[in-house]
Amino acid sequence: MQLDELLTKIRQLPVMRQREVMDFVLFLGEQCKQDNVGGHSDLSDHAYQAMSVEQAMRGLEDEPEIYSEDDLQEQWQ
Repeated sequence: MQLDELLTKIRQLPVMRQREVMDFVLFLGEQCKQDNVGGHSDLSDHAYQAMSVEQAMRGLEDEPEIYSEDDLQEQWQ
């Protein structure tokens, strides 16, 4: 795949997906740096967990709130 074709496809994505592509490119860049330095390219458990949580939470701030405290039947005391 040529760079121009890749850029065209990325530009057609929604902004949130473009951010995911950017995050993945940065992740791959870090892996390459580690490979060149002689480090191992596998993620540590901590790094993997941090990345997993970040990916799972991505975009939640843009989601509308559909429930309020008035919707609670019980409250934690």
